[in-house]
Amino acid sequence: MKLVEFILPLVAVVLLSLPLVKVFQGKCDVKSAKFRLATHVLGFFGAVALVFTFSIMTNGVLAEEATNPMTGTIAQGLGFVAAALSTGLAALGAGIAVSSASSAAIGAFSENPANFGRSLIFVALGEGVAIYGLLISILIINSL
Repeated sequence: MKLVEFILPLVAVVLLSLPLVKVFQGKCDVKSAKFRLATHVLGFFGAVALVFTFSIMTNGVLAEEATNPMTGTIAQGLGFVAAALSTGLAALGAGIAVSSASSAAIGAFSENPANFGRSLIFVALGEGVAIYGLLISILIINSL
């Protein structure tokens, strides 16, 4: 990895975040904060459009002389989408389950310290959902 490949994105992130520094420090009024936020949002979308434009110009997929088309079938693509969805949705569900169970476990533990072991089991059961989703996505990718 070249040094330029590391420095250039770092400079872009710093330049995109620069308008919000005074907002986070609390050193500007509401009108200035709105202007700085609008500048940040427009700069971000401008950078996304610039990267998208450069990727189209340098990518050989859209060019006429592209000789190496993408390989793979629709079934493989849908398999990868299924693997991604199983992992992502399982992690989302596990996060929701753990957030609910952990707050209830803290409440039960604060009332009676003897409930710690029993409440910890319910928190761990919520995390099992994410592990099962990851296992299913590994099985899907292995079958492709």
